Amino acid sequence: MITLYSGPLSLFSRKIEIALREKALPFERIMVPFNQTTGYDPKHPEVVAINPKQQVPVLNDDGIVLYDSTVILEYLEDAYPEPPLFPLCPGARARCRLDELYADEIMLQALKPLMHRTSPPSTDQIRRLAQEADALIAEQALEKHYAVLEDRLAGREYFGDAVSVADIALFMSVLFSLRLGGPSLAPFDGLSRWFEGLKLRPAFAQAAVEIAEADRRLSFPLKRA
Repeated sequence: MITLYSGPLSLFSRKIEIALREKALPFERIMVPFNQTTGYDPKHPEVVAINPKQQVPVLNDDGIVLYDSTVILEYLEDAYPEPPLFPLCPGARARCRLDELYADEIMLQALKPLMHRTSPPSTDQIRRLAQEADALIAEQALEKHYAVLEDRLAGREYFGDAVSVADIALFMSVLFSLRLGGPSLAPFDGLSRWFEGLKLRPAFAQAAVEIAEADRRLSFPLKRA
């Protein structure tokens, strides 16, 4: 049995959950404690013991213990190749990895300034105004990222020939942008169709529903300064 240490609002853990369900792999999920005031503190002792970064996701597959969502996804593809979540062609496989990197490392930088919106509001009004000013700048960056993704899709159903790790990672980044009050997808027809199409797949739908439910329990109402 695969064991996954996950978090209710962990973008990277939800990537792994989607991949496991797309591959129809049974797994035990251990949801570590989290709240918007103290985050993951105190941190889950097994996560601390396993991962030097002290973060989820952490995956244990019959004694093979891994952390970092990209490493975990590549392991799952090697260990459980069917159905594939990476293209077979080396060039397309590299493009898939770059798309995942774009979501995880480039789009994430524009998501971070929005994250205060679901956290306890600062008692310092000047700080709140500064946070929201930074968030509005980040929204402009996200719109530019949407345009890049729209061009990359070029009217296709997925970012490759079939659903892949690229779609999983980019779906999570777009989902987090929307849940944090980021820009609408309405001006981006292709990207909007892609996003809504993925939400019809059970693995993606479950992640989206559970994140929304976690927000209702754990997050502050979405407000702007």
